[in-house]
Amino acid sequence: MMNDFIPQLASILPTALRGSVVRTEGLTTAVAGFPAPIGSIVEIERQASDPIEGEVIGFRDDLTLVYPFKTLEGVRRGNRVRLKRTGKLLRVGDRLLGRVVDARGQTTERLPQPTLVDRVSLSQPPPPATQRPPIDTPLSTGIRAIDGFLTCGLGQRVGIFAGSGVGKSVALGMMARYTSADINVIALIGERGREVNEFLERDLGREGLARSVVVVATSDEPALLRIRAAMTATAIAEYFRDQGKNVLLLMDSITRFAMAQREIGLAAGEPPATRGYPPSVFSSLPKLVERAGRSTLGSITAFYSVLVEGDDTNEPISDAVRGLLDGHIVLSRDIAAKGHYPAIDVLQSLSRLMPVVTSRQHQDAALAIRELMAVYREHEDLISIGAYRPGSNPAVDAAVAVRAEIDQFLRQRIEQGCPLGLTENELLELGARCHAARGMSPPPVASGEPAIVSGAT
Repeated sequence: MMNDFIPQLASILPTALRGSVVRTEGLTTAVAGFPAPIGSIVEIERQASDPIEGEVIGFRDDLTLVYPFKTLEGVRRGNRVRLKRTGKLLRVGDRLLGRVVDARGQTTERLPQPTLVDRVSLSQPPPPATQRPPIDTPLSTGIRAIDGFLTCGLGQRVGIFAGSGVGKSVALGMMARYTSADINVIALIGERGREVNEFLERDLGREGLARSVVVVATSDEPALLRIRAAMTATAIAEYFRDQGKNVLLLMDSITRFAMAQREIGLAAGEPPATRGYPPSVFSSLPKLVERAGRSTLGSITAFYSVLVEGDDTNEPISDAVRGLLDGHIVLSRDIAAKGHYPAIDVLQSLSRLMPVVTSRQHQDAALAIRELMAVYREHEDLISIGAYRPGSNPAVDAAVAVRAEIDQFLRQRIEQGCPLGLTENELLELGARCHAARGMSPPPVASGEPAIVSGAT
């Protein structure tokens, strides 16, 4: 057992390696005589102030580039730089539940720091692809629109695509409150400071916080801390997964993680590529999201919110993330403008694993409802101005007849959680009414197939 700790001790014990500040380059500090490896944590002395910490992000000629965790105010040429540690270890344990921590894993409330005896690395490799068990069990999020039409499995990774102010935080808070997962790990990356307490008290609530760990890095913190907060949240989720738990990882937002990575890449001298994003951004995204998933011990089901610029879901980060994940949920500003929450655009959203974790009857009911929703949207302009004549198209007549019932199913108040089993029962009833409106009979249940998904809660 002692041999397991020797590499960890070697990475965290201070060393005698020292250098000196030569100059500042934008947001970075260039240090001479300091051959520390990339990722090392260092300490920079300041005049008449406490030292500040930073991280080695690259090299230029014979100089080492250090990105500070705070402003460089008080740093002058010639200040000493000392290597603190070369590894990034995080203290973890069950006592993190119900706490709010910063990017370094330190609690931020006015409470004593919890005693945490376990250590994990911030940058663990994902489970090998050939050792990942198949995803075959549904996860209840408590949101009818998701559980009914975009059913997710334990270990799935999904993106929530939306512009600002469309209800991402509310949807994430509802998931954390009503999910069937054992533990929530929530990462607020680049959030406005005002919104942190609002999310904790209004969206998450005391019930949700009790079984959650919340990692916060606000927008005013340096880019390195915003990146590290995402890594910290993922490492905490991995720790609980390896304890045999089913973990729900909610990250708001992965776009701000990418923006922070862009800031670091440009500061290290990388050339800007697609819309100013350097290549390191697009290599760091899969390294982060691949760490979520199912293992032989437990699972991490991850929802990453994606802040789309100008509501353009095809901008570079949105396009890259969509290709990495197992599904996408689109929140529509037009739907939100009608007072419809959660503002999920079912027709533009997709769960790639829904056919695997739901029954055939569930899929048929969802398809029947989707078809009438698509018919109504196609003829909505004619219907709204009164130009459509009832009886001219049976499919449109059916869509108009069940429109109110579909809206009622998709609308949901924050305080109204809905278990997956109840959602499916309501979905099957609504699907039967859609078939009846079109003069059709619901498809028969396949022999031996349950009407309710086994394992649903």
